[in-house]
Amino acid sequence: MSIVELMVGMVVALLVGLAAAGSAIVFTASQRQGLGVGSANLNGASALAGIKRDVAAAGLGFFGDSTFRCNTLNLSVNNTVLTDASSFSPALITSQGNNDRIDIVYASQISAGISVLLNAASDGSSAELRSLLPASVGQAVLLAPATPGSPCLLRSITAMAVATADSKQQLSFASTGRYNQAVFSNNPAFPDKSSAALLGDLIWSRYRLDGTNLLLERPLLGDSAVLQRNVIGLRAQYGVAAVGGTTIESWQNASGSDFATLTSAALPRVRALRIGLVTRSAQREKESASGHCEASMNKPKLLGNTVEPDLSDWACYRYRSAVTVVPLRNFVWGLAP
Repeated sequence: MSIVELMVGMVVALLVGLAAAGSAIVFTASQRQGLGVGSANLNGASALAGIKRDVAAAGLGFFGDSTFRCNTLNLSVNNTVLTDASSFSPALITSQGNNDRIDIVYASQISAGISVLLNAASDGSSAELRSLLPASVGQAVLLAPATPGSPCLLRSITAMAVATADSKQQLSFASTGRYNQAVFSNNPAFPDKSSAALLGDLIWSRYRLDGTNLLLERPLLGDSAVLQRNVIGLRAQYGVAAVGGTTIESWQNASGSDFATLTSAALPRVRALRIGLVTRSAQREKESASGHCEASMNKPKLLGNTVEPDLSDWACYRYRSAVTVVPLRNFVWGLAP
C-alpha cells in the first residue's frame, strides 16, 4: 500500500469511529433518560399501590352495630399521649400548604370488625365480657361506649381469666401494658353493654411530602421510610355522598369548610378517597437546537389543580400524574343498617 492509500484509510476509519462514538453517546443519553422516566413511573405506581392497600383497610375495628363509635379517642404509647379525647377519624386528610397529609388507622386483626358486649361497667383497668373474645396477652383491645359520646379507649391485655361455667371471661389492663401507661385528662367509664373489639394491634400509617420525598411514617412506632423521591405533588379528596345516601355525589378537599375536620355528621357521608401523585423525572433533558427546553410544555396538573414544579428550569424535565380511587369498605359496611 502507498502512503496515500494508508492515510486515506486512516482518515476514513477515524471518521467512522467518531460517528460511532457520537451515536453511542446519544443512545446512552437517550437510554438513561428513558430508564429515569420509566423508573419514576414504576416507583409512582408502586407507591400508590402501597397507599391503596393501607387506605382500603382504614377503619377496621372502629365500627359496630351500624355506628361509628369513636368520634373521640384516648390513645397513648408507653407514657406518651397521642390523642386525649381528641376528634378522631380512621381516615383523615390534612391540608399542608399545596399538598396533603393522609393518616390511616386500622386494626391488624380481621376479626376486629366484630365486637362483644361488656358484662359489667369498666373503668378501663379491666373488662368482663359477656361473650368469648379469642384474645391473648399482649394484644390490643378497643373499649367503646354503648352510644357515641364518650371517648373510646385503647388498651393492651396484660392478663386474662378464661370463662368458666360460673364466671365470665375477664381481661386485665395493668399499667405495664404498651397502651396502658399514660394518664388522660378525660378518663371515661364504660357502662354495662359497652363494647370491646379485639384489634390485635393498631396500625397507623401517615403519608406526606418532605421536600420532594414521599414519606411513610408510623406514629405509633416513631419510624419512617422514603417511599419515592422526586415527588412534587401529593393530594387527596373525600368521595362524599348526600346525607342519608350511599352514592358518591362529589369530591371534597380537606380544606373545604365542611370537611376540614371530619365531624360526627360529616364522617358517615365519606365513601372513598381519591389520591394523586405527581412525579418528576430525575434526568434533565437537553435544550433543543433553539436553546429552549421542550421536555414539558405545560406545568403538571393534579385533581384539577396546577402543581408548581420545584425547579426554575421545570420545562427541562418530564412529569407524570397518577390518580387512584380507594373505596372505604369498612366505612360502608360498618355504617350499613
